[in-house]
Amino acid sequence: METEELYQIFTKHPEITTDSRCCPEGSIFFALKGGTFNGNAYALKALEQGCSYAVVDEPEYADAADNTMFKGRIILVDNVLVALQQLANFHRRQLGTTVIGITGTNGKTTTKELVAAVLSKKFNVLYTQGNFNNHIGVPKTLLRLTKEHEMAVVEMGANHPGEIKTLVNIVEPDYGLITNVGRGHLLGFGSFEGVIKTKGELYDFLREHGGKVFINNDNDILLDIASNLELIRYGQKDNAELYAKGHLLGSNPFLTFEWNGREVQTRLIGAYNIDNALAAAAIGRYFGVEDEAICNAISEYTPSNNRSQFKQTANNALIIDTYNANPTSMGAAVSNFRNMKADNKMCILGKMGELGKYAYEEHHKLVSELLSCGFTCIWLVGEEFAEVFSSESNVHEDAFRLPDHVRLFSNVEEVKSAIAVEKPQGKTILIKGSNSTKLFELPELL
Repeated sequence: METEELYQIFTKHPEITTDSRCCPEGSIFFALKGGTFNGNAYALKALEQGCSYAVVDEPEYADAADNTMFKGRIILVDNVLVALQQLANFHRRQLGTTVIGITGTNGKTTTKELVAAVLSKKFNVLYTQGNFNNHIGVPKTLLRLTKEHEMAVVEMGANHPGEIKTLVNIVEPDYGLITNVGRGHLLGFGSFEGVIKTKGELYDFLREHGGKVFINNDNDILLDIASNLELIRYGQKDNAELYAKGHLLGSNPFLTFEWNGREVQTRLIGAYNIDNALAAAAIGRYFGVEDEAICNAISEYTPSNNRSQFKQTANNALIIDTYNANPTSMGAAVSNFRNMKADNKMCILGKMGELGKYAYEEHHKLVSELLSCGFTCIWLVGEEFAEVFSSESNVHEDAFRLPDHVRLFSNVEEVKSAIAVEKPQGKTILIKGSNSTKLFELPELL
């Protein structure tokens, strides 16, 4: 079936699902495939559960419905994923909604939510839920667009070369924002240069199609790859062209900053979030949101999903940032924690994933920084940290000796056991690591 035909069905059944366990009445099931599953095998089940149609790409599963009550309700396409992506792009084109595309190594989810909060003060805004920012999540976001939406804010993530190009060709953004480029997903990108090239694919699309870019005027890397683009600038340095200029007032623990003569007290942890807030302010101003409404939106926003959260428990003050970690974000978090005014500081840090050949180098840099911070206690989780400290099996000449205030753990279960025995109290604790280390299980124990 061609995209135009499928779209006619979608207009009558505008809810989609890719999970046969969640089949709202009247929805369309897209039978995606993965490394360990084949959605085609669940097409009939999806129809039984309430879906009106199922989209498959293996003929035998379409034929299987011919002798059932579901005849004519299974749609055969060449590739289900491509059909989903093309349908999303076709839908986006039909509505013509103003779309802002956001990507970056760090801060893209927080920035996306701040931008959506600001724009929602004036417009009906659709924005990416959670971190549905990949080749499946992005088209599912676009297919939630309705005629009532005046703007869309779409987050795009990547961990391999070419992924942003794929996503921007689906989204076709009118405006773009790259929060930053850092040393994340180096295993997939191959190098830092690979990160820059892939994130820059958003700029490439906008350059080719006459789009505009919101840009951090303090970021030389972004300025370097933004040639021949119309730039809407924000930042902390003096520049008369800035749509939003601000400076840090404090972060103890919550970020407070001033921009365009207005002071904003946020619920965000980390001085590094000032760039994310200024990006939202610049976008809001560009689209005519009043300054006071912008300030209110930013100050009212409360982070979730284990990103830059602060939690005061009966025993400790916790800074929770356990959704993900890479060298850039980890360095920013540790630096911010170091500068925070608090006694009895403790770190529980998990390994940084997807670094490939750079794993030892980046974990060594992090440990070197940690040992100079004067933290009372440092707990490190993952074999990558163990390799950084000297032992009989260690072959690295620059490995560190294990100080008394540093402890190594293989996994989160060992950390849980240590917490149960030692019951830390009266500490300010930074908890951060890649999602795979599962440190998000720790706050309820502390």
